Amino acid sequence: MLMIHGGTPLEGEVTVRGAKNLVSKAMVAALLGNSPSVLRGVPAIRDVEVVTGLLRVHGVDVDLDGDTLYMDPTSVGQAGVDEINVHAGTSRIPILFCGPLLHRLGHAFIPDLGGCNIGGRPIDFHLEALRQFGAVVDKTPEGTHLSAPDGLHGIRYELDFPSVGATEQVLLTAVTAEGTTELRNAAIEPEIMDLICVLQKMGAIIKVHTNRVIEVVGVGALGGYSHRPLPDRIEAASWASAALATGGNVFVRGSNQADMMTFLNVFRSIGGAYDVDDDPLEGGIRFWHPGGPLKPVALETDVHPGLMTDWQQPIVVALTQADGLSIMHETVYENRLGYTSELRQMGAGIELYSDCLGGAPCRWGRRNFLHSAVIAGPTKLHAAELRIPDLRAGFSHLIAALAAEGTSRVYGVDRYITRGYENFEDKLRGLGAKIERPALERTREPTPADA
Repeated sequence: MLMIHGGTPLEGEVTVRGAKNLVSKAMVAALLGNSPSVLRGVPAIRDVEVVTGLLRVHGVDVDLDGDTLYMDPTSVGQAGVDEINVHAGTSRIPILFCGPLLHRLGHAFIPDLGGCNIGGRPIDFHLEALRQFGAVVDKTPEGTHLSAPDGLHGIRYELDFPSVGATEQVLLTAVTAEGTTELRNAAIEPEIMDLICVLQKMGAIIKVHTNRVIEVVGVGALGGYSHRPLPDRIEAASWASAALATGGNVFVRGSNQADMMTFLNVFRSIGGAYDVDDDPLEGGIRFWHPGGPLKPVALETDVHPGLMTDWQQPIVVALTQADGLSIMHETVYENRLGYTSELRQMGAGIELYSDCLGGAPCRWGRRNFLHSAVIAGPTKLHAAELRIPDLRAGFSHLIAALAAEGTSRVYGVDRYITRGYENFEDKLRGLGAKIERPALERTREPTPADA
């Protein structure tokens, strides 16, 4: 449990390193190589620990020196089901091990998958694509076993929705599959492009065409890579929103304008100010509240280059302080607005609707999913007991507690926030936030039985 004494503007500097949504996938890609790989700028987050454990149980030699990972996959071997379950926990990352392990070993295993409870993220896209490549899928009570008795072969495949995870699955499987793979309606997020850069460095042949089409020519073997990932644009936007909601001024060293253009447009439309320092070594973006009322806006999330769904939650917190009615239409995940119940508990004026508000009808419309929010502001937030439901919503709860009057008690920070935010407590303290960890005997987190 974390106690947050709100009402203090955040001021100072934080540094973001490699993007969580790329680093873990680049680590998986190292399995495909026949020589060692080096990944720099690696953040100290739990997802990295999870993948490190999974790589090691499969025989990969992993060594971390500062923020640089060295991965030697030359001795890849089969891992036991129990070993995989122990290291995977509730992470969804093991699904991406399938293609590389099928190539290296002819067999892969997926435990029951977890991740954030933000709506349906079925693995059907993944399993169907793997079947098309030639994998045999056997679902058992302990999980899913996959084999490739006849090897993997290139396919023509079209996604129903440009899923990031399914696109990563196809890329990691197609690069060494026999023949050519054409993926239509692919995700084209910056993290996908950076993964393609990693795979190209390993020797892959990947062509990105117009209209979300990616073509992969399979090669017989891949080598290792040396790569520095793009900075984490989600963490950068989280600190920017925290600066705006608290009336602060935060320099996010390492943040990159090109990857955040849509967010920057929204930030300025709301009334925030920013300044870009494009020095290649020491640059970043300074975000601050320039004074005066914030402006209401109508927004909707979308796949890249639209407004990223992971930017939605911190923006909504900032919009509780805007002067008027704002709309947030979530089109990517059907249940991603559930966290707003905690904000309402803090005094926020937020109402949820199943209609598609503020934009074009989306796939969740008329299906009884509360996927549109109307935010009435400005509202004075007050302290509350908060139970974090998932990673991104959890950081938004932290922002709300920092902006609120009084002392909030936040539960679940160790389970969720550390998955994607490196040293977040030290960073908060460095920005002047008044936070503390109470004595151990007072920190038992409530269980479902307490509800």
